Amino acid sequence: MNTEQFDLNREYRELHRKYPMSGHAPLIGISGNFVDGNCMLARGYYLSVLEAGGVPLILPPYPHREQLIATLDMLDGILLSGGADIDPRYQGEEPDYNLLHGINVPRDEQELMLVKLAVDRQIPILGICRGMQTMAVALGGKVHQDIYAALGDNLLMHSQEEERSVATHGVAMEQGSLLHSLFGDSLAVNSFHHQAVSAVPAGFRVTAVAPDGVIEAMESVEGLPLVGVQWHPECFILKDDNRVMMPLFQWLIGESVLYRRARRLHDCIVSIDSHCDTPMLFDEGYELIERSETALVDLHKMNEGALDVTTMVAYLKQEGRDDHSLARATEKAWSLLRGIRSRVERSGGYAALCSNPDELAALKRAGKKIIMPAIENGYAIGRDLSNVAKFREAGVVYMTLCHNGDNDICDSARGYGEHGGLSAFGRKVVAEMNHVGMMVDLSHASEKSFYDAIDASGLPVVCSHSSCRALCDHPRNLTDDQMRAIAAKGGVVQVTMYKGFLVPDGEAALCDFMRHLEHAIAVAGIEHVGIGTDFDGDGTIIGCKDASQLINVTKELLRRGYSDGDITKLWGENWLRVMRQVQKAAF
Repeated sequence: MNTEQFDLNREYRELHRKYPMSGHAPLIGISGNFVDGNCMLARGYYLSVLEAGGVPLILPPYPHREQLIATLDMLDGILLSGGADIDPRYQGEEPDYNLLHGINVPRDEQELMLVKLAVDRQIPILGICRGMQTMAVALGGKVHQDIYAALGDNLLMHSQEEERSVATHGVAMEQGSLLHSLFGDSLAVNSFHHQAVSAVPAGFRVTAVAPDGVIEAMESVEGLPLVGVQWHPECFILKDDNRVMMPLFQWLIGESVLYRRARRLHDCIVSIDSHCDTPMLFDEGYELIERSETALVDLHKMNEGALDVTTMVAYLKQEGRDDHSLARATEKAWSLLRGIRSRVERSGGYAALCSNPDELAALKRAGKKIIMPAIENGYAIGRDLSNVAKFREAGVVYMTLCHNGDNDICDSARGYGEHGGLSAFGRKVVAEMNHVGMMVDLSHASEKSFYDAIDASGLPVVCSHSSCRALCDHPRNLTDDQMRAIAAKGGVVQVTMYKGFLVPDGEAALCDFMRHLEHAIAVAGIEHVGIGTDFDGDGTIIGCKDASQLINVTKELLRRGYSDGDITKLWGENWLRVMRQVQKAAF
């Protein structure tokens, strides 16, 4: 044994000359190939991950789904490696065994599921060759069983005879794509495949093509860290330490570091969404514990997006104000609140109903997702002031004074100015809300109602789901002066994700939400801003389409340089400060 080559004790001592030990490199799961019952992985994959600053972890194919989810909970990024053909039956086609070069059922079954679960969790993914094809099929795209049979014989030699680290043809990069930012207009690549993506999934675009038109790369158009390439970038570093492809692996590691930081931060905070309208879907058979195809909030999505608390509102459409209609509105509010409670009770102990801000951290430590009840539209109390206390006793943490229409409390931003602001009854309602410890929510209120309520309240007020009128001129949005007034009162503005409040026309994206969030911070101060999505009430944006993608907000805040302390304030600390102050004043 040549001990000069490796002295264990010396290496051990050298490793501990520095403190603290690193432990901060992201953990990258690499899908292993499966040949003759053995898991194998080519050296280029894990070497490229190591050189880019990640820690590689080989993922062998196995059918145990619960362990797969447990593995994903540890990973910070995923690299899908190359290998056997994709079984065309997963895309609804019969296999043509004259075209296929062999399929790998254990890999297909695990990796297709892996992709779907990882995408739900916003885990960064880089797919290489078969890995790109796996991403496509798992997410609804298509793969050619054989490019020569599908596209004709006049193609490039995509199964090159040259050594694997040799580039044999060029690919053109799509302007504005991630790959274009990494490599410029074109890149020389290697090629050994006979399958290729024929149609990218919804939410993706083609970002590189070969001269013969074969799709060579795809990436998310929704700002998600999902990229696939048809060539084999991991081979280049094996020949003369060629680092031409390292920007791709460095991108994966960079995104994985960001994801890791966001996840670790969410482990330490209580994150709160101050407004969702999910109870509107109760009549459709919604259950909190089941993953819904339509609802944007459920326990699965909350877990994936690292959301601890969601505020479910009993929403009431503004309708008639005769005695019968008012009584019906009150009963509907009670019915929705009962529905919230019953769904929590049917959650198998994984959710808890809570309206006490001092209990949230303990519930989180116990592994619970937390539901807070609220009421959207003071129409719910009718003209009976005693209903305020009754609803508060039932756990309602805030009540939005009105919705899209004037009621007996105040004028709406979408109303007709019936009262000229807050009515005399409305002043009593605000005073009673202060008295019983229920937060006054001024989203949907007209400007005059807003300022009247500010004056009438002896405690801080909130806007549970509003955005900035200076950026999008909508009557539901807040002017800068209104945001300053809320801050001066000690309250908080919860910026929302409804596209109509973020952009004048078309779809809104995460960047639009961030513009409003940062504008509110600049005007009101970091201590007076938070997040209220309005999920299931038309709130949804590209890059944050449901509760599973809320971790993307944190990633973007980290990317923009916000401190952990600032993010903690935005994700709930500010909201809880107001809730505590309002509730303590009631005792």
